[in-house]
Amino acid sequence: MSEQHSTSKFMQNGVVKWIEHRMPIFSFIDHSVGSGYPAPKNLSYWWNFGSLAGLALIIMIVSGIVLAMHYTPHTTLAFNSVERIMRDVNGGWLIRYLHMNGGSFFFFAVFIHIFRGLYFGSYKYPRELLWIIGVLILLAMMATAFMGYVLPWGQMSYWGATVITNLFSAVPWVGDSIVTLLWGGFVVDNPTLNRFFSLHYLMPFVILGLVIVHIWALHTFGSNNPTGVDVKGPQDTIPFHPYFTIKDLYGMGVFLLIFCFFVFFAPNYFGEADNYIPANPLATPPHIVPEWYFLPFYAILRAFTNDFVLYWPISWLMTAKLAGVIAMFGSVILLALVPWLDTSKVRSARFRPVYKWFFWIFVLDWLVLGLVGAHPPEGAWVLIGQISTAYYFAHLLVILPILGVIERPLALPESISASVTQPAE
Repeated sequence: MSEQHSTSKFMQNGVVKWIEHRMPIFSFIDHSVGSGYPAPKNLSYWWNFGSLAGLALIIMIVSGIVLAMHYTPHTTLAFNSVERIMRDVNGGWLIRYLHMNGGSFFFFAVFIHIFRGLYFGSYKYPRELLWIIGVLILLAMMATAFMGYVLPWGQMSYWGATVITNLFSAVPWVGDSIVTLLWGGFVVDNPTLNRFFSLHYLMPFVILGLVIVHIWALHTFGSNNPTGVDVKGPQDTIPFHPYFTIKDLYGMGVFLLIFCFFVFFAPNYFGEADNYIPANPLATPPHIVPEWYFLPFYAILRAFTNDFVLYWPISWLMTAKLAGVIAMFGSVILLALVPWLDTSKVRSARFRPVYKWFFWIFVLDWLVLGLVGAHPPEGAWVLIGQISTAYYFAHLLVILPILGVIERPLALPESISASVTQPAE
């Protein structure tokens, strides 16, 4: 009651009333994230990672704008301009370390956000479009991060750009033209760096637009919840503010503490030492490694060799290189089809005892793929990567559809309120 009183008192302020009459922004905010937005009363801290991802995006945009003021997108000046930011620009070292580590923490929050959605069935009806927009955000993040990794123009930047852009040459007929377009010439050089800088600056605002659409889609049907049971009435909800805004602020505090630890005490933990060596087209690094958030997809790309069993049925149709490229992009795009691949009527894994085990195996498989991607494609790592890749696609294309048919879920609670007063075993 006091919260409603304070809100109504705020809305009676003369300046607020003047603005509200001409542009109802305060009522819109209240309806979107304030006391006027009802949220399921049983949301856990796993629902914090959406707001944490939003915080990371803001950090990335603000720090990126400042860095762009001092960065020079030219092959002979880029590396030295980054060093100048670190040494001569007031606070430049802090801005750069915020941006460097912010990317890792952005992906960290988004990956947990995605796995939370997979566990609690947040992709099911009527939230399919919400989920698809989320996958588009992930793809845009990956493109932005790749282009940003090239900008310091160190050894890993240059050779990472060379290797990854060369993958498009595997596309029949138009592959070489795509590579030439990306490079702006016939080698990775100054036109490439200019293209990547321009797009890297633009893409965060594209991501921001997708996030706004994502939130719009979320507010159309409201948040899912740990039980996966639909809201039955006012007894199942509480105002988003102050209950979940306080919860989000607590999560942000923990997130920022961990983030600041890496910024101030281990700023290069997620980086590669070779990237502090200026780019040299004549000296290839011993092992070209992408950033950690690309490693699972990199492992899928490398798994497709001539002796890979999944490649044999299509070996007459395409090269192993092309199959790997398709699989790498397909591993992300397949996530957009999960609402239809999962045939179960029950959302939450809390009430799906068999799916719960397969979900954790899938998480473990994803972590193993990341470990494989961090090692050279030699010895046992090749076989482990191929087995993990096979399971990744088997989980999405085979296990999910079959489980939805044969699994017997547990009884669902009658309502969210019932699940709060009598939690499921």
